[in-house]
Amino acid sequence: MLIDQIKKDNVQAMKDHDSVARAIFGVVMNKVLLNSIELKKDGKEQSDNDVIQIIQKTIKELTEEKESYLKVKNETEAGNIEKQINIISKYLPKMMSKDEIKEVIDLLEDKSIPFVMKYFKANYAGKVDMSLVNKIARG
Repeated sequence: MLIDQIKKDNVQAMKDHDSVARAIFGVVMNKVLLNSIELKKDGKEQSDNDVIQIIQKTIKELTEEKESYLKVKNETEAGNIEKQINIISKYLPKMMSKDEIKEVIDLLEDKSIPFVMKYFKANYAGKVDMSLVNKIARG
């Protein structure tokens, strides 16, 4: 599973004395653990898709944080956050391009927005930007 690779890389970051990497691995592992506990309450198991969603949300939060540091001209912290974003981005699957999304939509019989969105959420979760799907489906 994806979380196992993250834990392994966290141990390597410890050995390398990489405090920036350790910080982001710690954040992601804690979020994954909390999510796992919530899912177990409902009798569900955590999947790689759940971990991918956590990473995507974390990247969004880090991007907002980086922008805040840039506004106050704290280049050092902004640089550390950029490094953290790069570290955890490598765990995300390759995102589908506009052309790939358009090809899939063209193959669907029902091209209504609700159907297209539901189809992509069910079949391509974590591999596609849903706002881009919506934009292409409307276009």
